[in-house]
Amino acid sequence: MPNTPNDPSRPAILLRDTRLLIGGEWTSARSGQTFESVDPSTGQVIARLARGGEADIDDAVAAARRAFEGPWRGTKPVERQRLLLAIADLIDRHREELAYLQSLEFGGPISVVRAGMSRPTGLLRFYAGLATAIHGETIENSLPGHFLSYALKEPIGVVGAITPWNGPLSVCITKIAPAIAAGCTVVLKPSEEASLAAVRLGELAVEAGVPPGVLNIVTGAGDAGAALAAHPGVDKLGFTGSTVTGQAIIRASAGNVKRLSLELGGKSPDIVFADADLDAAARGAAMAVFANSGQICCAGSRLLVERSIHDEFVERVAAVGRSLKIGHSLDPATQIGPLVSRKQLDRVCGYLDAGPREGAQLVSGGNRCDDDALRDGFFVPPTVFAGVRNDMRIAREEIFGPVISAIPFDDADQALAIANDTPFGLGAGVWTRDVKKAHRVSGALRSGTVWINCYLQMDPSIPFGGYRMSGYGREFGTRHIDEFMQLKSVVLDMG
Repeated sequence: MPNTPNDPSRPAILLRDTRLLIGGEWTSARSGQTFESVDPSTGQVIARLARGGEADIDDAVAAARRAFEGPWRGTKPVERQRLLLAIADLIDRHREELAYLQSLEFGGPISVVRAGMSRPTGLLRFYAGLATAIHGETIENSLPGHFLSYALKEPIGVVGAITPWNGPLSVCITKIAPAIAAGCTVVLKPSEEASLAAVRLGELAVEAGVPPGVLNIVTGAGDAGAALAAHPGVDKLGFTGSTVTGQAIIRASAGNVKRLSLELGGKSPDIVFADADLDAAARGAAMAVFANSGQICCAGSRLLVERSIHDEFVERVAAVGRSLKIGHSLDPATQIGPLVSRKQLDRVCGYLDAGPREGAQLVSGGNRCDDDALRDGFFVPPTVFAGVRNDMRIAREEIFGPVISAIPFDDADQALAIANDTPFGLGAGVWTRDVKKAHRVSGALRSGTVWINCYLQMDPSIPFGGYRMSGYGREFGTRHIDEFMQLKSVVLDMG
Protein backbone atom coordinates (compact mmCIF):
# COMPACT_ATOMS: atom_id res chain seq x y z
CA MET A 1 0.00 0.00 0.00
CA PRO A 2 1.27 3.54 -0.68
CA ASN A 3 2.09 5.83 2.19
CA THR A 4 -0.80 7.97 3.33
CA PRO A 5 -0.65 11.76 3.72
CA ASN A 6 -0.28 11.38 7.51
CA ASP A 7 2.45 8.73 7.36
CA PRO A 8 5.12 9.71 9.94
CA SER A 9 7.87 8.30 7.69
CA ARG A 10 7.30 11.00 5.07
CA PRO A 11 10.19 13.39 4.33
CA ALA A 12 10.51 16.33 6.69
CA ILE A 13 10.06 18.81 3.83
CA LEU A 14 6.38 17.81 3.73
CA LEU A 15 5.87 18.78 7.37
CA ARG A 16 6.55 22.50 6.93
CA ASP A 17 5.92 25.36 4.53
CA THR A 18 8.91 25.62 2.20
CA ARG A 19 10.76 28.86 1.52
CA LEU A 20 12.78 30.51 -1.21
CA LEU A 21 16.57 30.19 -1.42
CA ILE A 22 17.99 33.65 -2.11
CA GLY A 23 21.58 34.66 -1.41
CA GLY A 24 22.19 31.59 0.73
CA GLU A 25 19.21 32.29 3.02
CA TRP A 26 15.83 30.59 3.19
CA THR A 27 13.16 33.26 3.19
CA SER A 28 9.41 33.66 2.78
CA ALA A 29 8.04 35.27 -0.36
CA ARG A 30 7.89 39.06 -0.14
CA SER A 31 4.11 38.87 -0.55
CA GLY A 32 3.80 36.27 2.20
CA GLN A 33 1.74 34.15 -0.18
CA THR A 34 1.98 30.38 -0.52
CA PHE A 35 0.58 27.80 -2.91
CA GLU A 36 -0.38 24.17 -2.50
CA SER A 37 1.27 21.09 -3.89
CA VAL A 38 -1.21 18.31 -4.66
CA ASP A 39 -0.75 14.54 -4.83
CA PRO A 40 -2.14 13.78 -8.33
CA SER A 41 -2.96 10.22 -7.28
CA THR A 42 -5.51 11.42 -4.71
CA GLY A 43 -6.09 15.14 -5.27
CA GLN A 44 -5.01 15.78 -1.65
CA VAL A 45 -2.76 18.66 -0.58
CA ILE A 46 0.68 17.40 0.45
CA ALA A 47 2.66 20.61 1.03
CA ARG A 48 2.60 24.39 0.94
CA LEU A 49 5.34 26.34 -0.75
CA ALA A 50 6.32 29.99 -0.84
CA ARG A 51 4.81 31.73 -3.84
CA GLY A 52 7.58 33.95 -5.15
CA GLY A 53 6.83 36.81 -7.50
CA GLU A 54 8.55 39.59 -9.39
CA ALA A 55 10.06 41.16 -6.26
CA ASP A 56 11.56 37.84 -5.21
CA ILE A 57 12.99 37.31 -8.70
CA ASP A 58 14.59 40.77 -8.42
CA ASP A 59 16.17 39.76 -5.11
CA ALA A 60 17.38 36.43 -6.48
CA VAL A 61 18.91 37.96 -9.61
CA ALA A 62 20.64 40.62 -7.49
CA ALA A 63 22.05 37.91 -5.21
CA ALA A 64 23.24 35.92 -8.22
CA ARG A 65 24.90 39.02 -9.68
CA ARG A 66 26.69 39.82 -6.42
CA ALA A 67 27.96 36.27 -6.21
CA PHE A 68 29.11 36.26 -9.83
CA GLU A 69 30.95 39.57 -9.47
CA GLY A 70 32.41 38.50 -6.12
CA PRO A 71 34.71 35.66 -5.07
CA TRP A 72 32.84 33.06 -7.14
CA ARG A 73 34.29 34.53 -10.33
CA GLY A 74 37.76 33.53 -9.21
CA THR A 75 36.79 30.00 -8.22
CA LYS A 76 39.07 27.41 -9.78
CA PRO A 77 37.58 24.76 -12.08
CA VAL A 78 38.59 22.00 -9.68
CA GLU A 79 36.65 23.73 -6.88
CA ARG A 80 33.51 23.89 -9.01
CA GLN A 81 34.07 20.26 -9.88
CA ARG A 82 34.29 19.31 -6.21
CA LEU A 83 31.03 21.12 -5.43
CA LEU A 84 29.14 19.23 -8.14
CA LEU A 85 30.60 15.92 -6.98
CA ALA A 86 29.64 16.74 -3.39
CA ILE A 87 26.04 17.42 -4.44
CA ALA A 88 25.99 14.12 -6.33
CA ASP A 89 27.21 12.28 -3.24
CA LEU A 90 24.49 13.88 -1.11
CA ILE A 91 21.82 12.93 -3.64
CA ASP A 92 23.08 9.35 -3.50
CA ARG A 93 22.74 9.48 0.28
CA HIS A 94 19.17 10.83 0.05
CA ARG A 95 18.07 9.01 -3.10
CA GLU A 96 15.08 7.28 -1.50
CA GLU A 97 13.74 10.55 -0.08
CA LEU A 98 14.15 12.31 -3.43
CA ALA A 99 12.51 9.45 -5.30
CA TYR A 100 9.58 9.60 -2.87
CA LEU A 101 9.14 13.36 -3.30
CA GLN A 102 9.18 13.17 -7.09
CA SER A 103 6.84 10.20 -7.27
CA LEU A 104 4.39 11.75 -4.83
CA GLU A 105 4.32 15.17 -6.44
CA PHE A 106 4.30 14.55 -10.20
CA GLY A 107 2.88 11.02 -10.23
CA GLY A 108 5.74 8.99 -11.66
CA PRO A 109 5.56 5.35 -10.50
CA ILE A 110 7.91 4.95 -7.55
CA SER A 111 9.55 1.86 -9.06
CA VAL A 112 10.42 3.84 -12.20
CA VAL A 113 11.60 6.92 -10.31
CA ARG A 114 13.81 4.79 -8.04
CA ALA A 115 15.33 3.03 -11.04
CA GLY A 116 16.08 6.42 -12.59
CA MET A 117 17.84 7.96 -9.59
CA SER A 118 21.23 7.26 -11.14
CA ARG A 119 20.42 9.81 -13.84
CA PRO A 120 20.61 13.03 -11.77
CA THR A 121 23.84 11.93 -10.10
CA GLY A 122 25.24 10.82 -13.46
CA LEU A 123 24.48 14.25 -14.88
CA LEU A 124 26.23 15.99 -11.99
CA ARG A 125 29.32 13.83 -12.39
CA PHE A 126 29.35 14.29 -16.15
CA TYR A 127 29.29 18.08 -15.85
CA ALA A 128 31.79 17.96 -13.00
CA GLY A 129 34.17 16.35 -15.47
CA LEU A 130 33.59 19.14 -17.98
CA ALA A 131 34.41 21.82 -15.39
CA THR A 132 38.13 21.04 -15.71
CA ALA A 133 38.02 20.59 -19.50
CA ILE A 134 37.25 24.20 -20.49
CA HIS A 135 39.93 25.60 -22.77
CA GLY A 136 40.50 28.35 -25.30
CA GLU A 137 42.79 28.34 -28.31
CA THR A 138 45.66 30.18 -29.92
CA ILE A 139 44.93 31.42 -33.41
CA GLU A 140 47.27 31.74 -36.39
CA ASN A 141 46.51 35.12 -37.95
CA SER A 142 47.51 36.82 -41.21
CA LEU A 143 48.05 40.31 -39.83
CA PRO A 144 51.16 42.15 -41.04
CA GLY A 145 53.79 42.31 -38.32
CA HIS A 146 54.01 40.15 -35.22
CA PHE A 147 50.75 39.63 -33.39
CA LEU A 148 49.74 36.95 -30.91
CA SER A 149 46.05 36.11 -31.04
CA TYR A 150 44.05 33.79 -28.86
CA ALA A 151 40.48 33.15 -27.73
CA LEU A 152 39.27 32.69 -24.15
CA LYS A 153 36.07 31.15 -22.85
CA GLU A 154 34.50 33.10 -20.00
CA PRO A 155 31.32 32.38 -17.98
CA ILE A 156 28.34 34.26 -19.38
CA GLY A 157 27.13 35.47 -15.97
CA VAL A 158 23.73 35.06 -14.33
CA VAL A 159 21.71 32.16 -15.72
CA GLY A 160 17.95 31.84 -15.37
CA ALA A 161 16.39 28.38 -15.50
CA ILE A 162 12.70 27.53 -15.82
CA THR A 163 11.92 23.83 -15.53
CA PRO A 164 8.85 21.59 -16.04
CA TRP A 165 7.27 18.97 -13.80
CA ASN A 166 8.09 15.80 -15.73
CA GLY A 167 11.31 14.47 -14.24
CA PRO A 168 11.82 17.46 -11.95
CA LEU A 169 15.16 16.56 -10.37
CA SER A 170 17.01 15.57 -13.54
CA VAL A 171 15.74 18.56 -15.52
CA CYS A 172 16.75 20.97 -12.75
CA ILE A 173 20.23 19.48 -12.66
CA THR A 174 20.48 19.67 -16.45
CA LYS A 175 20.07 23.45 -16.13
CA ILE A 176 22.09 24.00 -12.95
CA ALA A 177 25.11 21.71 -13.26
CA PRO A 178 26.63 22.99 -16.52
CA ALA A 179 26.09 26.59 -15.39
CA ILE A 180 28.00 25.99 -12.15
CA ALA A 181 30.66 23.99 -14.00
CA ALA A 182 31.17 26.97 -16.32
CA GLY A 183 31.46 29.43 -13.42
CA CYS A 184 28.03 31.04 -13.73
CA THR A 185 25.45 31.70 -11.03
CA VAL A 186 21.86 30.50 -11.27
CA VAL A 187 18.29 31.54 -10.50
CA LEU A 188 16.02 28.49 -10.77
CA LYS A 189 12.26 28.73 -11.09
CA PRO A 190 10.85 25.17 -10.98
CA SER A 191 7.37 24.21 -12.12
CA GLU A 192 4.66 24.97 -9.58
CA GLU A 193 3.37 21.44 -10.23
CA ALA A 194 6.61 19.86 -8.97
CA SER A 195 8.80 22.10 -6.81
CA LEU A 196 9.54 19.92 -3.79
CA ALA A 197 12.48 18.05 -5.30
CA ALA A 198 13.99 21.36 -6.44
CA VAL A 199 13.72 22.83 -2.94
CA ARG A 200 15.29 19.72 -1.44
CA LEU A 201 18.06 19.93 -4.05
CA GLY A 202 18.70 23.49 -2.87
CA GLU A 203 19.04 22.29 0.71
CA LEU A 204 21.56 19.66 -0.36
CA ALA A 205 23.49 22.20 -2.44
CA VAL A 206 23.83 24.46 0.61
CA GLU A 207 24.95 21.46 2.66
CA ALA A 208 27.52 20.64 -0.03
CA GLY A 209 29.04 24.11 0.35
CA VAL A 210 27.68 26.00 -2.65
CA PRO A 211 28.42 29.66 -1.78
CA PRO A 212 25.58 32.14 -1.12
CA GLY A 213 24.03 33.49 -4.30
CA VAL A 214 25.52 30.88 -6.62
CA LEU A 215 22.26 28.90 -6.61
CA ASN A 216 18.97 30.68 -5.91
CA ILE A 217 15.57 28.97 -6.06
CA VAL A 218 12.29 30.85 -6.39
CA THR A 219 9.17 28.70 -6.32
CA GLY A 220 5.97 30.18 -7.66
CA ALA A 221 3.62 30.42 -10.61
CA GLY A 222 3.86 31.75 -14.13
CA ASP A 223 4.33 35.38 -13.08
CA ALA A 224 7.65 34.46 -11.45
CA GLY A 225 8.80 32.71 -14.61
CA ALA A 226 7.74 35.67 -16.74
CA ALA A 227 9.67 38.05 -14.49
CA LEU A 228 12.78 35.87 -14.79
CA ALA A 229 12.47 35.69 -18.59
CA ALA A 230 12.15 39.46 -18.91
CA HIS A 231 14.75 40.40 -16.29
CA PRO A 232 17.55 42.57 -17.69
CA GLY A 233 19.97 41.18 -15.10
CA VAL A 234 19.80 37.66 -16.53
CA ASP A 235 22.44 36.95 -19.17
CA LYS A 236 21.16 33.58 -20.35
CA LEU A 237 17.90 31.70 -19.89
CA GLY A 238 17.26 27.99 -20.26
CA PHE A 239 13.68 26.75 -20.53
CA THR A 240 12.06 23.35 -20.96
CA GLY A 241 8.31 23.31 -21.56
CA SER A 242 5.59 23.99 -24.09
CA THR A 243 6.14 25.75 -27.40
CA VAL A 244 3.51 28.37 -26.52
CA THR A 245 5.36 29.30 -23.32
CA GLY A 246 8.66 29.22 -25.21
CA GLN A 247 7.31 31.76 -27.68
CA ALA A 248 6.23 33.99 -24.78
CA ILE A 249 9.74 33.72 -23.32
CA ILE A 250 11.27 34.76 -26.65
CA ARG A 251 9.06 37.85 -26.68
CA ALA A 252 9.74 38.67 -23.03
CA SER A 253 13.50 38.35 -23.39
CA ALA A 254 13.81 40.24 -26.67
CA GLY A 255 14.14 43.61 -24.98
CA ASN A 256 17.49 42.73 -23.42
CA VAL A 257 18.69 40.23 -26.07
CA LYS A 258 19.64 37.55 -23.56
CA ARG A 259 20.89 34.21 -24.84
CA LEU A 260 18.21 31.51 -24.89
CA SER A 261 18.19 27.73 -24.89
CA LEU A 262 14.71 26.32 -25.46
CA GLU A 263 13.66 22.67 -25.32
CA LEU A 264 10.03 22.81 -26.35
CA GLY A 265 7.16 20.62 -27.44
CA GLY A 266 7.00 17.77 -29.88
CA LYS A 267 4.74 15.47 -31.85
CA SER A 268 7.28 12.79 -32.56
CA PRO A 269 6.81 10.06 -35.18
CA ASP A 270 7.66 6.45 -34.36
CA ILE A 271 7.93 4.52 -37.65
CA VAL A 272 7.49 0.74 -37.72
CA PHE A 273 8.33 -1.19 -40.89
CA ALA A 274 7.01 -4.67 -41.63
CA ASP A 275 10.51 -6.18 -41.38
CA ALA A 276 11.01 -5.01 -37.78
CA ASP A 277 11.21 -7.26 -34.74
CA LEU A 278 7.53 -6.75 -34.00
CA ASP A 279 7.63 -7.99 -30.41
CA ALA A 280 10.39 -5.53 -29.49
CA ALA A 281 8.80 -2.78 -31.56
CA ALA A 282 5.37 -3.21 -29.93
CA ARG A 283 6.78 -2.93 -26.44
CA GLY A 284 9.08 -0.06 -27.43
CA ALA A 285 6.39 1.88 -29.27
CA ALA A 286 3.96 1.47 -26.38
CA MET A 287 6.40 2.67 -23.72
CA ALA A 288 7.54 5.52 -25.98
CA VAL A 289 4.18 7.06 -25.04
CA PHE A 290 2.82 5.27 -22.00
CA ALA A 291 5.94 5.82 -19.87
CA ASN A 292 5.41 8.70 -17.46
CA SER A 293 1.75 8.65 -18.57
CA GLY A 294 2.80 10.24 -21.84
CA GLN A 295 4.15 13.36 -20.12
CA ILE A 296 7.36 13.29 -22.14
CA CYS A 297 8.31 16.03 -24.59
CA CYS A 298 9.63 13.57 -27.18
CA ALA A 299 6.95 10.89 -26.73
CA GLY A 300 6.46 8.90 -29.94
CA SER A 301 2.78 9.76 -30.04
CA ARG A 302 2.37 9.47 -33.83
CA LEU A 303 2.77 5.76 -34.50
CA LEU A 304 3.36 5.23 -38.22
CA VAL A 305 2.89 1.57 -39.15
CA GLU A 306 3.44 -0.10 -42.52
CA ARG A 307 -0.01 -0.94 -43.87
CA SER A 308 0.60 -4.69 -44.29
CA ILE A 309 1.05 -5.12 -40.53
CA HIS A 310 -0.97 -2.13 -39.30
CA ASP A 311 -4.00 -3.80 -37.72
CA GLU A 312 -2.06 -6.63 -36.08
CA PHE A 313 0.67 -4.33 -34.79
CA VAL A 314 -1.70 -1.71 -33.40
CA GLU A 315 -3.48 -4.44 -31.46
CA ARG A 316 -0.13 -5.60 -30.05
CA VAL A 317 0.60 -2.07 -28.84
CA ALA A 318 -2.87 -1.76 -27.32
CA ALA A 319 -2.36 -5.10 -25.55
CA VAL A 320 0.82 -3.76 -23.94
CA GLY A 321 -1.16 -0.78 -22.67
CA ARG A 322 -3.94 -2.96 -21.29
CA SER A 323 -1.39 -5.06 -19.39
CA LEU A 324 0.04 -2.12 -17.44
CA LYS A 325 -1.13 -1.67 -13.85
CA ILE A 326 -2.59 1.75 -13.11
CA GLY A 327 -2.41 2.98 -9.53
CA HIS A 328 -1.13 5.36 -6.88
CA SER A 329 2.35 6.51 -7.76
CA LEU A 330 3.78 5.28 -4.43
CA ASP A 331 2.51 1.72 -4.91
CA PRO A 332 5.56 -0.35 -5.99
CA ALA A 333 3.32 -2.41 -8.30
CA THR A 334 2.13 0.65 -10.25
CA GLN A 335 3.32 0.94 -13.86
CA ILE A 336 1.13 3.86 -14.95
CA GLY A 337 0.58 6.74 -12.56
CA PRO A 338 -1.67 9.80 -12.82
CA LEU A 339 -1.38 12.91 -14.91
CA VAL A 340 0.20 15.75 -12.98
CA SER A 341 -2.89 17.91 -12.36
CA ARG A 342 -6.61 18.30 -12.90
CA LYS A 343 -5.86 20.88 -15.58
CA GLN A 344 -3.75 18.35 -17.46
CA LEU A 345 -6.45 15.71 -16.99
CA ASP A 346 -9.06 18.01 -18.53
CA ARG A 347 -6.72 18.80 -21.42
CA VAL A 348 -6.07 15.14 -22.22
CA CYS A 349 -9.75 14.22 -21.90
CA GLY A 350 -10.50 16.91 -24.46
CA TYR A 351 -8.33 15.06 -26.96
CA LEU A 352 -9.96 11.74 -26.05
CA ASP A 353 -13.26 13.31 -27.08
CA ALA A 354 -11.82 14.94 -30.21
CA GLY A 355 -10.38 11.74 -31.70
CA PRO A 356 -13.67 9.90 -32.41
CA ARG A 357 -15.35 13.17 -33.44
CA GLU A 358 -12.78 13.55 -36.22
CA GLY A 359 -13.16 9.94 -37.34
CA ALA A 360 -10.44 8.09 -35.43
CA GLN A 361 -11.17 4.54 -34.27
CA LEU A 362 -10.75 3.91 -30.55
CA VAL A 363 -8.82 0.66 -29.99
CA SER A 364 -8.23 0.85 -26.23
CA GLY A 365 -8.65 3.24 -23.32
CA GLY A 366 -10.40 6.44 -24.22
CA ASN A 367 -11.96 7.57 -20.95
CA ARG A 368 -10.87 8.83 -17.56
CA CYS A 369 -10.36 6.01 -15.05
CA ASP A 370 -13.45 5.78 -12.84
CA ASP A 371 -12.52 2.88 -10.54
CA ASP A 372 -13.29 3.66 -6.91
CA ALA A 373 -9.59 3.54 -5.99
CA LEU A 374 -8.64 5.98 -8.76
CA ARG A 375 -11.64 8.30 -8.97
CA ASP A 376 -10.15 11.13 -6.90
CA GLY A 377 -6.87 11.13 -8.82
CA PHE A 378 -6.03 12.35 -12.32
CA PHE A 379 -5.83 9.02 -14.14
CA VAL A 380 -6.19 8.24 -17.84
CA PRO A 381 -5.55 4.70 -19.12
CA PRO A 382 -3.17 3.96 -22.00
CA THR A 383 -5.16 4.89 -25.08
CA VAL A 384 -4.69 3.89 -28.72
CA PHE A 385 -6.48 5.39 -31.72
CA ALA A 386 -6.30 3.78 -35.18
CA GLY A 387 -7.42 5.08 -38.55
CA VAL A 388 -5.84 8.43 -37.73
CA ARG A 389 -5.11 10.98 -40.45
CA ASN A 390 -2.21 13.36 -40.06
CA ASP A 391 -4.55 16.36 -40.27
CA MET A 392 -6.49 15.37 -37.12
CA ARG A 393 -5.89 17.30 -33.90
CA ILE A 394 -4.70 14.14 -32.14
CA ALA A 395 -1.98 13.87 -34.81
CA ARG A 396 -1.08 17.58 -35.00
CA GLU A 397 -1.10 18.81 -31.40
CA GLU A 398 0.99 17.77 -28.42
CA ILE A 399 -1.35 15.95 -26.02
CA PHE A 400 1.11 15.23 -23.20
CA GLY A 401 -0.82 12.18 -22.09
CA PRO A 402 -0.79 8.39 -22.69
CA VAL A 403 -2.41 8.64 -26.13
CA ILE A 404 -1.12 7.00 -29.34
CA SER A 405 -2.37 8.01 -32.79
CA ALA A 406 -1.70 5.17 -35.27
CA ILE A 407 -1.32 6.13 -38.94
CA PRO A 408 -0.77 3.61 -41.76
CA PHE A 409 1.76 4.10 -44.58
CA ASP A 410 2.62 2.20 -47.77
CA ASP A 411 6.35 2.79 -48.24
CA ALA A 412 9.32 4.65 -46.76
CA ASP A 413 8.75 7.79 -48.83
CA GLN A 414 5.17 8.10 -47.63
CA ALA A 415 6.26 7.45 -44.05
CA LEU A 416 8.81 10.26 -44.29
CA ALA A 417 6.27 12.64 -45.81
CA ILE A 418 3.86 12.00 -42.94
CA ALA A 419 6.59 12.07 -40.28
CA ASN A 420 7.98 15.41 -41.44
CA ASP A 421 4.54 16.99 -41.89
CA THR A 422 4.60 18.71 -38.50
CA PRO A 423 5.84 22.03 -37.14
CA PHE A 424 7.85 20.13 -34.52
CA GLY A 425 11.11 18.19 -34.70
CA LEU A 426 12.23 16.88 -31.34
CA GLY A 427 12.45 13.09 -31.57
CA ALA A 428 11.67 10.19 -33.89
CA GLY A 429 11.88 6.41 -33.93
CA VAL A 430 12.60 3.88 -36.68
CA TRP A 431 12.00 0.14 -36.31
CA THR A 432 13.46 -2.12 -39.02
CA ARG A 433 15.96 -4.96 -39.46
CA ASP A 434 17.28 -3.30 -42.64
CA VAL A 435 20.31 -1.24 -41.58
CA LYS A 436 20.53 0.60 -44.91
CA LYS A 437 16.87 1.59 -44.67
CA ALA A 438 17.32 2.65 -41.05
CA HIS A 439 20.14 5.05 -41.93
CA ARG A 440 18.37 6.42 -45.01
CA VAL A 441 15.17 7.12 -43.10
CA SER A 442 16.91 8.56 -40.04
CA GLY A 443 18.91 10.88 -42.29
CA ALA A 444 15.74 12.20 -43.91
CA LEU A 445 13.81 12.76 -40.67
CA ARG A 446 13.74 16.40 -39.53
CA SER A 447 14.23 15.64 -35.85
CA GLY A 448 16.92 16.48 -33.33
CA THR A 449 17.20 12.86 -32.16
CA VAL A 450 16.38 9.63 -33.99
CA TRP A 451 16.26 6.30 -32.17
CA ILE A 452 16.68 3.14 -34.26
CA ASN A 453 15.16 -0.07 -32.85
CA CYS A 454 14.82 1.63 -29.46
CA TYR A 455 13.21 4.74 -27.99
CA LEU A 456 13.93 7.25 -25.19
CA GLN A 457 17.49 5.99 -24.73
CA MET A 458 19.38 9.03 -23.44
CA ASP A 459 22.88 9.60 -22.11
CA PRO A 460 24.62 12.77 -20.87
CA SER A 461 27.22 12.44 -23.63
CA ILE A 462 24.61 12.54 -26.44
CA PRO A 463 23.37 16.04 -27.43
CA PHE A 464 19.61 16.54 -27.20
CA GLY A 465 17.40 19.26 -28.64
CA GLY A 466 14.91 20.10 -31.33
CA TYR A 467 14.44 21.30 -34.87
CA ARG A 468 11.94 23.96 -35.88
CA MET A 469 9.27 24.72 -33.24
CA SER A 470 10.74 22.19 -30.82
CA GLY A 471 13.30 24.79 -29.81
CA TYR A 472 16.95 25.63 -30.27
CA GLY A 473 20.19 25.00 -28.46
CA ARG A 474 21.38 21.60 -27.29
CA GLU A 475 21.61 20.03 -23.86
CA PHE A 476 24.00 17.24 -22.92
CA GLY A 477 27.16 16.40 -24.82
CA THR A 478 30.57 17.97 -24.36
CA ARG A 479 29.49 21.16 -26.15
CA HIS A 480 26.62 21.87 -23.75
CA ILE A 481 28.88 23.82 -21.44
CA ASP A 482 29.63 26.26 -24.28
CA GLU A 483 26.01 27.46 -23.95
CA PHE A 484 27.12 29.04 -20.65
CA MET A 485 30.34 30.61 -21.96
CA GLN A 486 31.28 33.73 -23.88
CA LEU A 487 34.16 33.77 -26.33
CA LYS A 488 36.66 36.62 -26.01
CA SER A 489 39.31 37.23 -28.66
CA VAL A 490 42.61 38.85 -27.61
CA VAL A 491 45.17 40.31 -30.01
CA LEU A 492 48.61 41.32 -28.68
CA ASP A 493 51.14 43.35 -30.68
CA MET A 494 54.44 41.55 -30.10
CA GLY A 495 56.22 44.40 -31.93
